[in-house]
Amino acid sequence: MEKFDTINLAKNTQIRTSWLYQLSRIINTTPSIYQKAGAIHGCVLCHQAQPLVYMEDVGRHNAIDKIAGYMFKHNISPEDKCFYTTGRLTSEMVIKTVQMRIPILISRSGFTAWGVDLAQKAGLTLIGRAKGRKFVALAGYERLIYDIDVNEVNDEPKGVGRKNAD
Repeated sequence: MEKFDTINLAKNTQIRTSWLYQLSRIINTTPSIYQKAGAIHGCVLCHQAQPLVYMEDVGRHNAIDKIAGYMFKHNISPEDKCFYTTGRLTSEMVIKTVQMRIPILISRSGFTAWGVDLAQKAGLTLIGRAKGRKFVALAGYERLIYDIDVNEVNDEPKGVGRKNAD
């Protein structure tokens, strides 16, 4: 947890619910190895409602490391970005996201108790179960801007994100 307790995440970064719904739809309906085969995790670096970099690997930890390397190589600033993963929001994912200085972490999956605890301590916005018109925020609520009526959002098509769902 190198320097975890000393990292200050950007406080002025926001995530609008309209962006969150749009990101979920784009990411969860984009053809991927994750959708076709399963047992693969996808990670996406995003800015507002726009996915910037998508990486897949057998482990979400490897995929997040690939994005960290990409950001370093291309000198991409993390302060106004969010990070999306298909896997659970574990303590390791929270630690890596904070060390990358990305203030918002989103997943279509769930949380671990330690992941939530660390996110709260670090001031990280933690959003899970982001599918269709639903999501759960368990830390960093102050970055969320509710700017769209959930009734205006289309739910994801059935079977999206599940292997062999055709």
